[in-house]
Amino acid sequence: MRTPSWRKIFRGASVRRDLDEVRELFVRYLKEQTLQPLKDLGRFVLFGVLGSVFVAFGVVIGLVGLLRMFQDLFPVLDGSLSFIPYLIVVVLALIVCLGIVRRIVTGAPRRSKGAS
Repeated sequence: MRTPSWRKIFRGASVRRDLDEVRELFVRYLKEQTLQPLKDLGRFVLFGVLGSVFVAFGVVIGLVGLLRMFQDLFPVLDGSLSFIPYLIVVVLALIVCLGIVRRIVTGAPRRSKGAS
């Protein structure tokens, strides 16, 4: 008696080999299409956060330096008027913060196609 052709498919190693190929294809697809973009996104976020920390540190150091410059250049602001350099620096810090918030809300400026 002859075995039907469909039984040959399920009995042989070809099904096992096909299932292994499907599993390998799935794993490769998972790595290429999900894990790699997540790694790239993590690197992008890491550099963005690191850059933001360095810029914030630089702005704070710059504002403290500006305060010291005002205190040294204008000795008339000693005594009862000593709050004026602090007030100037606080106003400048608020202007910087408003500029940053405005840039975050509006997003990056669009580049025209003609400019290179």
